[in-house]
Amino acid sequence: MYGIMEKDLEGPVVRYYVISDVHGFYTPMTDTLKRAGYFDDPQPHKLIILGDLFDRGTEAPALQEFVIDLIERDAVILIRGNHEDLYEELATVDQGQPFSHHISNGTYDTALQLTGMDKWMALIHQYDFAEAAQDTPYYKRIIPAMQNYYETAHYIFVHGWIPCLRERTTYCSIGNWRKADDNMWSTARWFNGMDANQFVYEDGKTIVCGHWHASYGHTVYEKKGSEFGPDANFQPYYGNGIIALDACTVVSGFVNCIIIDD
Repeated sequence: MYGIMEKDLEGPVVRYYVISDVHGFYTPMTDTLKRAGYFDDPQPHKLIILGDLFDRGTEAPALQEFVIDLIERDAVILIRGNHEDLYEELATVDQGQPFSHHISNGTYDTALQLTGMDKWMALIHQYDFAEAAQDTPYYKRIIPAMQNYYETAHYIFVHGWIPCLRERTTYCSIGNWRKADDNMWSTARWFNGMDANQFVYEDGKTIVCGHWHASYGHTVYEKKGSEFGPDANFQPYYGNGIIALDACTVVSGFVNCIIIDD
């Protein structure tokens, strides 16, 4: 689950379609990819998904099948998000957050969709539910295929941000973040990259992240619109050294996609 850097950073240019925080909204995701030309692109390309595949929408089985197909064709780069951590915690019920936490975060509903288990039986028989959650392609094949980051010549792809230290509203570099342990990566997946970028960044590269809704960057750093009101802008946020992609699909109704040739 470590990160991957392209072996030859000066090699042939690769086209990447990049999306994030699909959260179980399969149809909005495919609609976005169609508009971006992903399915009809004759040039060799890969899809990068910046984590949080599930937990909000109602199309988890279709999305799971779509991602499995991409894995089998070596056509996707999967970055691990905080909601993948949550699913692992639900599937190993003795660890992590209390079960109520998974209900409020959507993990419980995702597991119901992927296992077909009755919701009341899942609440009563939590250990059986956890075992059923483990017996899914999401747990067995998709999560193990995920990595902490992916790096090209000019970009770094993560979920929340690169590992660093946080003290209230400030962030501090830890030096060689690429060698951070899994605990630090797990923490970094919860960071607001638009805030962290004010203190911690990578010279000469742009960090592409998800996790935190892009409207936050437009509101706080561009002073335009609100975060969730009628004037909220959920399109990608572009800052100095950062591109934030989370469209907060449960509110906006769409998934963001950018195309990067690198």
